[in-house]
Amino acid sequence: MDEIESLQVRWIQGFTNNNIEFVDTKTVCYTCGNHICFLNLETKKRRVFRSPGRGIGALTANGNSRVFAFSEQKLSPSMFVYIFPELQLKNELKGKAQLDYTSMTLSNSGPFLGCCSSLPDYTITVWNWESAEPLCSQPHAGQGVTSLLFNPLNWLQLCALGTTSLTVWNIEKSGSFHVLKPSVIELPKADGTFPQRMTCTTFSGLKEDKLQSSTTEPRSKARLTPSAICWTATSQLYVSCVEGFLLLVDPERLSVSVLLNPKSAYTVPELRKGNFQGLTLHKIGLIAVGKESVMRCLQIKGSRIDIEQTWQLEKPVTSVKYSPDNETLLLFSDTGQIYTLNQNQSEEIVKVLDVLSGNFLTAALLLTDMNICVSLRDSGELQLWSSDGTVLGSLSLQTEVTSLACCPIAHYAAVGTASGNVLFIDLNTEQQPRLVHQVNLYHAAVDHLIFDQEGHYLFTSASDSHIYVLDAKPSKMFSVIGYTVIPGRILSLSSWYIRDCEEVMVLALYAGQEDKHQDGSLLTVLSLPTRSLAGPDCVDRHGCLSTKVLKVFRYEVPSPLTSCVLGVGEIFAYCHRQKTLQQFQLPKSTNECCSQEVVQLKPRQEVEANQLSPASLLLSPHRLWLASVDREGLLRVRKTASIERYIELQCHSYRLGGIRSVSFSADSHTLLTAGFNDGSLICADLRIQGEDTCKVTEATKYSQSLAHCLKGMLNTENPILTALPVWGQGSPASTEKPEESEVSAGTSVDVREQDESAPPSNPTWLENKQEAVIKEDNEQNSEIKKNLTEMIQNLRDTFQEMLSEYGDLPEQHYYLDVEEQRRVEATAEEEVETVRSEIERDIVEKSYLRDILTRECWDSLKVKGRAIKAFHSNLEVKNYPLKERTHKELEDLRRVQNIRTIEKAVCSVSKTKKTMGDEGHVDQSPAMTGSFTSQLGYSNPYIYDQFSLQTIEQRINQIILLQDVIYRIKTAFNADFEALHTQKVHELKRVSDRNKHIRVIKLELDVTGELDVTGELWEPDLTDSEWPERLFTVDDSEIKVEKYLTPEQIKEEERRQLEKQNRLAAESDDYRKKALDDMMDGVLEVKKEDILKMEIPPPEFVLTKSNVHWSEEEKKVYKEYEKKAKDLSEEKEKYKKSLEMEIKKLRESIKDATKTFDESLTKLLEKKLKFTVALHQEELKISYLVESVHEEGEMRNREKKLKHQLEKMLACKEETEEELKGREEEVELFHEAYDSIVAEDKHLDREFRTEFLDIPSQMVDYLYKLFKRRPRVQKMRTQTDTNSKLSREPRLCGSLAPDGLNKMLKAMDELDASENMPTGLNSSIWERFCLFRRTKVECEQKVKLKALTLAEMQAFLHRRRDENKAAQQEIKNLSDALESVFFFFCRLSFTSLHKERNHLLKNIMVQVILQQGQVEVSTRGLTLDYTDIILYHRDVVDDIRSSIRNRAEQKIAYMVKCKDVHNSMIQLEWEHKVLMKQIEDLNEKARGIKMLRISKEEQDMTHLNKKNKISHMAKQVSFLEKSIALMEKTHLQSVQRRIKKIERINRQAAMKAKQTANLDKQLPDLQVTVAELRHIWIETAAQENEVAKREERYQEIIQRRNLEDITKTQRHELDFLWAEVERLRMKNFPSLDQLEHN
Repeated sequence: MDEIESLQVRWIQGFTNNNIEFVDTKTVCYTCGNHICFLNLETKKRRVFRSPGRGIGALTANGNSRVFAFSEQKLSPSMFVYIFPELQLKNELKGKAQLDYTSMTLSNSGPFLGCCSSLPDYTITVWNWESAEPLCSQPHAGQGVTSLLFNPLNWLQLCALGTTSLTVWNIEKSGSFHVLKPSVIELPKADGTFPQRMTCTTFSGLKEDKLQSSTTEPRSKARLTPSAICWTATSQLYVSCVEGFLLLVDPERLSVSVLLNPKSAYTVPELRKGNFQGLTLHKIGLIAVGKESVMRCLQIKGSRIDIEQTWQLEKPVTSVKYSPDNETLLLFSDTGQIYTLNQNQSEEIVKVLDVLSGNFLTAALLLTDMNICVSLRDSGELQLWSSDGTVLGSLSLQTEVTSLACCPIAHYAAVGTASGNVLFIDLNTEQQPRLVHQVNLYHAAVDHLIFDQEGHYLFTSASDSHIYVLDAKPSKMFSVIGYTVIPGRILSLSSWYIRDCEEVMVLALYAGQEDKHQDGSLLTVLSLPTRSLAGPDCVDRHGCLSTKVLKVFRYEVPSPLTSCVLGVGEIFAYCHRQKTLQQFQLPKSTNECCSQEVVQLKPRQEVEANQLSPASLLLSPHRLWLASVDREGLLRVRKTASIERYIELQCHSYRLGGIRSVSFSADSHTLLTAGFNDGSLICADLRIQGEDTCKVTEATKYSQSLAHCLKGMLNTENPILTALPVWGQGSPASTEKPEESEVSAGTSVDVREQDESAPPSNPTWLENKQEAVIKEDNEQNSEIKKNLTEMIQNLRDTFQEMLSEYGDLPEQHYYLDVEEQRRVEATAEEEVETVRSEIERDIVEKSYLRDILTRECWDSLKVKGRAIKAFHSNLEVKNYPLKERTHKELEDLRRVQNIRTIEKAVCSVSKTKKTMGDEGHVDQSPAMTGSFTSQLGYSNPYIYDQFSLQTIEQRINQIILLQDVIYRIKTAFNADFEALHTQKVHELKRVSDRNKHIRVIKLELDVTGELDVTGELWEPDLTDSEWPERLFTVDDSEIKVEKYLTPEQIKEEERRQLEKQNRLAAESDDYRKKALDDMMDGVLEVKKEDILKMEIPPPEFVLTKSNVHWSEEEKKVYKEYEKKAKDLSEEKEKYKKSLEMEIKKLRESIKDATKTFDESLTKLLEKKLKFTVALHQEELKISYLVESVHEEGEMRNREKKLKHQLEKMLACKEETEEELKGREEEVELFHEAYDSIVAEDKHLDREFRTEFLDIPSQMVDYLYKLFKRRPRVQKMRTQTDTNSKLSREPRLCGSLAPDGLNKMLKAMDELDASENMPTGLNSSIWERFCLFRRTKVECEQKVKLKALTLAEMQAFLHRRRDENKAAQQEIKNLSDALESVFFFFCRLSFTSLHKERNHLLKNIMVQVILQQGQVEVSTRGLTLDYTDIILYHRDVVDDIRSSIRNRAEQKIAYMVKCKDVHNSMIQLEWEHKVLMKQIEDLNEKARGIKMLRISKEEQDMTHLNKKNKISHMAKQVSFLEKSIALMEKTHLQSVQRRIKKIERINRQAAMKAKQTANLDKQLPDLQVTVAELRHIWIETAAQENEVAKREERYQEIIQRRNLEDITKTQRHELDFLWAEVERLRMKNFPSLDQLEHN
């Protein structure tokens, strides 16, 4: 751009993090976005420094040296060190960090910087920032480190504060070599108590691994969490904890003491509640701040803490610091407040800065007043800022806000909220903004708010695609004019006022169906006149803008856009997909007529713009400059006439989201940007060149002309705005329209409450409008509505009558609206399908779970678990569920059995059967075998004897065999169980049959109604535990809900019911069966069982006549009837008694059978008890064996771990020895240099009198006294032992020696003054004396410097030697725990681990079964006379019993000792035998050595003494030297011969090359000749070749046949030889008699 030179930051506001540092005694610095702000605490003036890199990470400063340093935010970041106030770069430090630096610190006593990098290396590094060289580093040591702090009195101590740890790093140096050594401070437990061993890890032999293991090792109990640290004057540390504790840490003595325990009863009550978040030390005491709004000064005397002074604060502060001169106390909080306290001036705490914290949502410059800008934070805080960045006022809206716009015709701002409200804030009173109005437009967040340039309208949009047009004049009470709908999600809005046409153009970018979430390819331009829009022609009854006043133009672009702005007949847009900035020209029809067609726009100009999405664009008010911002944090300004050229400014960090919004001032010379997540607000100025003044003044002229046009409107509207009351406190009725009363339903100023209740309770403007329309329509058409209601009622009555008349018709016949019916059915089907899919999904999940459980817990069982219950008791016996043995288990069993077979065969053939003779017998007593398995008859013949399990392999084999025994026992019991279970099933069947018979008999007895047999029938059945398969099937009786039937199933059920009814009807029409039932009860013959049903009918005259009128014949007939009836009754009685007896017999048989079964079940239970005892015994054996195997495995793992540690220690020891060797060489070399300097210093002392021989001796003596005189300056001390007293004092190291020399030379200037010259001495001699003395002083200073450095190097070397000794001791300790370390050096010594393993293998756990029970005393011979009985107290008996138990325990212990002694004796005997064998081997070797042949020279060497040996060796050396000289001479001669031979060969090679060239020339002719001859030979010799080939083939056939014959012969011979070899091998096979199984 020609007229724009650069962008410069005018001011910046905000906080990015809570780190504030003193950069000098009166100035502090803190991070603000991509800048560093310097705040003068006295003048409160700010100074801004922009980062030279990309973003600002960690920041630190040192007020004593006026240096600040920071890191950038990018891959492989650098650190920059600057000097204040010059802001001059001293050095750029490029470390090995890959991502970022988490913390930095500067030393007070030298140019040293400590830093900690983030993942993946977490390296702590100490730099010399003057030379830009890293002094030392420690990788993998900074994980979780949040703060680093140098000891202000000793830069060789660096404290690292982590989230859960505290580490003090000691920097040890040897000359120019530095190394970091950690001391990890073990903090107390969470309750304030110390662990049993409270130590600090200081040995660093293992370097990274040791440190990592010490810092990441999990603790047994939670520890205190440190929150702040502070160095003391004695190089100790005050540590505050989150839990409220205050600790004192001594890094030198490695001790931790609790100064304050909030849980203690002796603690001051004021200190029990809160915790300390910040600490700083002052001469008056320890200043502490915490979560409470209180600052305290603590006096610490020993372990006692007293509160010296207390200050009340406005808000809680998070950190506190003193200035370098210890006069100003700085306090700052994470909410953005900075306070200072200078006790020398006042005890009042002064607020220096209050800018609040949090991220800025947006910001805008007031178009009515260019010196004021408005910002909006995401917390709902609205702030006003002056032109220099000073806060003028603020208003907390207490709601979630989304957008902001400033009105150009009145002094107010419009704020959009997340609940859909638009708030209007009066800004006339800058110190106290007011909320004067509120409109509820949406149920969603307000995304965009824009005013046109002359303030006619306010346009709003949200996610529901509605654009509302509001009157921007306060005199109109911000009334809503109307709305329009955009067919898509709106992405951006921009406006432009055309003054000539008096129209406002609005451009909306929205997304189509194919566009992504943040891109859109559709554009809509709305044209709205500025005249009054009242009346039905402009807005319909529902509030929608009419097409008569609103012109709509639709466009489509080829590529989706992210943002666009409307210019003068053109559109500027950014396409993220193509990374380009595009310019579109609007067609002229836009200003002429409205078009409903979508016009395709193509970019007129397209330039590359690599910006991170989402990028946004903004045009200046005079439409000549275009600003673009993005997530990269860059602000770019272009000229609209040439968008390919731009200037840019890095305003915000891309790591924190870049720029969120940008705003122009009215004169277009100032821009305001707000960051996404950096909490900063930047005001930048456009610097203009002085050459093109005509173009420069265009923006100013436009702003002046616009201000002149709007001046009248501003003077009119501002008083009205000022007169409006605060929202919720009432409003004048005269100034509010009726529709506005419907809009503003809320009455409270608290916007948060209204927003929270807005969606459910507060209707929007559109809803109120629609409700009013409905109410008006109801009032106008009330009569019509009444008539329609009556008509509908008549139709309903008619329909009811028709329904009663035609009620049998299907339901579908009553549907009048078929389409509605189909829609309802489709909706219902969708819901049914949804529910069905959910049910099916649930069924599938449960089926899957059922299948898994069934497969794992049921199908995998070879024998399912079931039970048998007794009939007459609660006795229940369960079987043993068994799984099928896997193929691997069977293979292991066969392998072990084969091994045992071989071992038993060896033992049976062996002559020494004593050790194995009793093994494997099944007839051993249970007391020795350890179980009753052998008695039960299920023992495995391959089981080892308990006393022979010596090796781990044998124990593992024993486990496999015992598992097989357990399987056999369970299988045997399950067989008996299955037999009894089958018996019970049969018994239940018999019981069922007998009950069935009894039930038939009862039915026969019930015919007469004289049933004497009482009681219910006993119907036993199998329970679920006896029949578990029944649980997998569901009976219909278990289903409690009605079964759902499909239409097909319903039809099938109806068909079955119809068939059943037809069948019953057919049966009812069978007259033959009816007749048989009526006459003979349905049978053709009478059975004996039917006798009870028989009845003899009385004669007819009995019913018709009285007995008086009977005739004789009738009386005879009656007597025969009585006799037959009596006989029949007697027969019935006899049959009835027989039936009752049969029932009784059946019941007794059922009872006897079930009792017999219960007895069998009792026997089975007793058998199971025995089997269970045997199983538990075998399982106990397995447990013992498994425990021994696990112990052996643990010992092996310990051995591997010790070996691994030993290898690491050996490697570390090698590195330490190499380092130690190098340090020793450096010390030796430096010591030589030191000796030479000391000698030079002494030489100067001796040469003094020689130098002044020309003056009298008395004057020389006086000058010598002056020569020895030195001024008093600070002495330099070196880094000595950490336990010395000097280590607690300030230590000056070699790096500070030049300062000491300069101080000494400055002090010497006073001694060299002419006033100190002796009287009578010549000035030339005095000058020569002063020069000689200065030389001597410089030499002495060099000697002191060398001495200091030498002492440091020697101390460093001493510490390395101590570490080397410690590493050797640790290696020795590890070696003592390993068998292999000493086994190769000494065969007779065994280590502790080896002894422990042998002890484990020899100490076999043997299971012995002892007889249990109580000894019953016989009752015979008991004395009944108690006259001579003496009564003892019960305690006496108890004492005797306890003494008996003690004696028994002593006896057992004595037996164990005897066993150990016996074992040790056996071990010693074995070792004795080993030693005897070794002695024999050594004697044998000695005899062999004596027989060796020795030469005469060797014999002479053995007999020569030391002196003769030396002379002899000298002779041999001289002889060897002569031989070497001769060999060198011979070698040179041979080399000369070889050189000559090479030259001759080279000449021959040249001749051969020439000959080869000649042959190459002749080669083509020779090739042609050869080809012709070959062709002639082929033609002439073809027949001869054929005969030769035939003969050759014949010979090959003969030779092959001969070879086959030879092969057959050799094969037979080989078979014979292999058979012979096998026979000889079997014959010579080594006998197994010599093998013994241990």
